[in-house]
This record gives sequence, C-alpha cells and structure tokens, in this order.
Amino acid sequence: MEAKIGKFFESVGSFFGGGDQIPWCDRDVIAGCEREVADAAKGDSEELKSESIMRLSWALVHSRQAEDVQRGIAMLEASLANDSSPLQQREKLYLLAVGYYRTGEYSRSRQLVEQCLEIAPDWRQALALKKAVEDRIAKDGVIGIGITATAVGIIAGGIAAALARKK
Repeated sequence: MEAKIGKFFESVGSFFGGGDQIPWCDRDVIAGCEREVADAAKGDSEELKSESIMRLSWALVHSRQAEDVQRGIAMLEASLANDSSPLQQREKLYLLAVGYYRTGEYSRSRQLVEQCLEIAPDWRQALALKKAVEDRIAKDGVIGIGITATAVGIIAGGIAAALARKK
C-alpha cells in the first residue's frame, strides 16, 4: 500500500516537474566550445571547423539560457542546407528538435524529430526525445483543460451568486 502511494506521489511530482532525460550544458562548456570554434577558424581544416561548430551547436541547444538555445537553433538552421551526408542531417535535425523542445515549441520539435526518424527509424535518442515531446504536449493539454474547467466553474459560480442575490 505504501509503495502504491509513493508511486502516486512520484508520478504527480514527475508530471509537474517535467522529468525528461535530455541533458543540460553549463556556460563553461559553451565557452570552451566557443574557444574551440575560434581556434578552428584560424586553421585550414574544414572538417575541424565543422566538427567544432557541431559541438558548439550541441552545447548551445542543451543550455539552460534561452538566448544560448536560440543561438544554437540559428546556427543549426543556417548549416542544415549544407549537408550532403544523411548522418549529419540526422544529427542536425535532432539537435534542432532538442532546441525547439527547450524553447517550448513542441509541435515544431515533434516535426523535426519525425524527420530525423525517417532517416534513422531505430535511433534511441530520437525515439526518447519524441516520447518526451509527446508527453509534454499531452501534459500541456491536461493543464489547459484544467485551467479552462476552473475558469468555467468560477464563471458559473459567479453567475449563480448573482442570480441568488437578485432573488
């Protein structure tokens, strides 16, 4: 019985807390990636530049700072058209989906992760992100319904009270 009660409170806490498994990135990691991009820009290797930009994009979309996430999204969208490799396109679509998930644009995130899964249908990271996105969409829908029901109840109560006063 106690185990069931514990699971109930854990699920309620997870519902309101989010509970996704997507990692976060600290500012010092982002700063290190920015230095790496600057160093790579001085060199001749296009591959090294591309790899360092991908690491910076990863760090930015996993940041807790909204402006970093937006920067990462912009970098990824600008570089998406340049991909010849399906693997690179898959990676960028996934990171874009993470970025949009972090900004709360869940429908855009779901759209991108589905494109990613068209390229690699069994990719576990993308499948986990898709589940997190769908859970968040469902959770937002439940919260929206709860807010609407509360508003309707308050309005109905106000009308009932007004009618009771007139009598």
